[in-house]
Amino acid sequence: MSGAFSTSNVQYLLKGLGVTVGVSIISIIISFIAGSVLGIILYEKVPYFTKTVRLIVNTIRNLPLLLIIFFTYFALPKLGVELNAFSATVFAMSVFEATMVAEIIRGGLLSVGIGQTEGALSTGMNKVQTLWYIILPQALKRSIPPLISQFISLVKDTSLATAIVLPELMFRSQVIYGQNPKYMVPMFITIAALYFVVNYSLSLLAKWFDKRLV
Repeated sequence: MSGAFSTSNVQYLLKGLGVTVGVSIISIIISFIAGSVLGIILYEKVPYFTKTVRLIVNTIRNLPLLLIIFFTYFALPKLGVELNAFSATVFAMSVFEATMVAEIIRGGLLSVGIGQTEGALSTGMNKVQTLWYIILPQALKRSIPPLISQFISLVKDTSLATAIVLPELMFRSQVIYGQNPKYMVPMFITIAALYFVVNYSLSLLAKWFDKRLV
């Protein structure tokens, strides 16, 4: 079993962890920004525009993420958009996760009582100021738990990129135990531990952030 954890294998696996973390961080940032914008649009109910956005969001949310990854990597080049495995994964995951974040943010906005809006407007604030300074901060705080759960799912879903040969954590573990079937169990245990460390760290960060907002 010690051969599974040779220096070269450990270094190879850690590089895969780096790819996983890199994809996750970039996708989380993009999906949070895009999803927040979409969530606000859904909340504001802009005539015609909101209906179009809702149709797009609902359509993407109900598609398998793997299908979106395949479409991005294999179909977009046919349309003249060439992306490598890393960029295709980030793009696909950002698009998919943005629709999930949109619904979370919309729910957070709706959870803020109408009295908050009325009170802000009565002080002379306009709708944009009310949304930005009063409603959105409260909505974001209330959205932290579901957002973190969604982002943890995002980290785990990076393993789907194995299908397009992205050299992330899962793919590299498969390469290692492909050398020797006896390495399979040690590799599965190791990547499980690494995923746990990343996701648990994310949850701790969320708790810290939540306390800072109190």
